[in-house]
Amino acid sequence: MIDILVYLFETYGYADACPAEPEQLARKLSAAGFEEEEISDAIEWLEGLREISGQPAPVINSDSRAFRIFSDEELACLDASCRGFLAFLESSGVLNAGQREVIIERAMALPGGEVSLSQFKIIVLMVLWQQQVNLDMLVLDELLTEEVEDGDDLPDGSEAVTVH
Repeated sequence: MIDILVYLFETYGYADACPAEPEQLARKLSAAGFEEEEISDAIEWLEGLREISGQPAPVINSDSRAFRIFSDEELACLDASCRGFLAFLESSGVLNAGQREVIIERAMALPGGEVSLSQFKIIVLMVLWQQQVNLDMLVLDELLTEEVEDGDDLPDGSEAVTVH
């Protein structure tokens, strides 16, 4: 399903350009070679993103002394690297508290349980894409870079693989 989200981002530069009708989007994804089950999961996930993005943003105090407590379910789904990356994005001003909550909600909606950092980056990218946030090229590059798991050494010794 993550491959479909990356495909949509790369194919449709703006969320508004992506077909809103699930049947039309399913036909386009099927024509692009994606499997029916993955397409169904992706469309369901995207509909949830559109729904939550269409709701009024919750009022969240942005006091610098405040911090977010993760539930046990969230801790099981988002490992320390995902939570740390989220905190980094928020502290650097890329995300606000409302966007953070949408990202966490969409990560929890991803089928399959635990979310890897590379999957989490795509979720962040898709939430910001849906909200039509203009991203700095360095941030965009970071979101489109997949982390290599420990033990997966690349021939040139680098530590990241570009997704796009």
